[in-house]
Amino acid sequence: MLYYLLNFALGLGIGFIAGLFGVGGGFLIVPSLVFLGLPIHVAIGTSLACITISSLSSAYTHIRAGRVLYRVAFMKEVFSIPAAVLGAYLSGMLNSNVLEAVFGFLLLYVAYVFVRRSDIKGREKALKINYRKVPLIGVLSGLASGLLGVSGGILNVPLFHTLAGLPVNYAVGTSSLALFFTALVGTATHLALGQVDLQTALLLAPGLIVGAAMGARLVPKLHPGRFKVLFSVLLVVVAVRLLLRALEGF
Repeated sequence: MLYYLLNFALGLGIGFIAGLFGVGGGFLIVPSLVFLGLPIHVAIGTSLACITISSLSSAYTHIRAGRVLYRVAFMKEVFSIPAAVLGAYLSGMLNSNVLEAVFGFLLLYVAYVFVRRSDIKGREKALKINYRKVPLIGVLSGLASGLLGVSGGILNVPLFHTLAGLPVNYAVGTSSLALFFTALVGTATHLALGQVDLQTALLLAPGLIVGAAMGARLVPKLHPGRFKVLFSVLLVVVAVRLLLRALEGF
């Protein structure tokens, strides 16, 4: 019983963060699964299966609240999926340490720009979306996912807000739906390669579903400025982790 409770608690915590910030949570899931004893390649595939579950749960909550822009999500995915495939192909040709260092510094810059934005209220009233920037967002998040094996969702929310002009609430909701399709494709690929531990994913599923729904419900209750600070802290944490990993490899 204790084993099941621990899995539920782990899924609940990761799902809550994923639902609150509109991210996949792979940066938490993969090391947790490796700690539990899964090989790294199986941990990555199982992480994608978990992201599929948590993103679907949070997306459903955001959809019911009317915080998802379908055109943005689908347009982004049209460019993200092939970019992720290209990134995965290129990853074998490029120095992974350099890539992690560059992406780490990119996240630090994105965190700075994201937290500096001060025109949230005006954007929420007008809701003017710059659709011309959505393909660029799709390519950037897709490449990041393919090159580094991370969830491109860590870029979705800040880029949706700063480049495409989505209010924070809509950026989180739209990111959740987009993540579902990205993770679903990745899960199917790893499943075909036998790199998904379905038993572990199913054990984490109840916590992921409940946690993601809880996190998604909390989004509109947070002041946008406070949310941006919290999300920027998350970006900095991921960036520092990437930079430290890059330094270890040099």
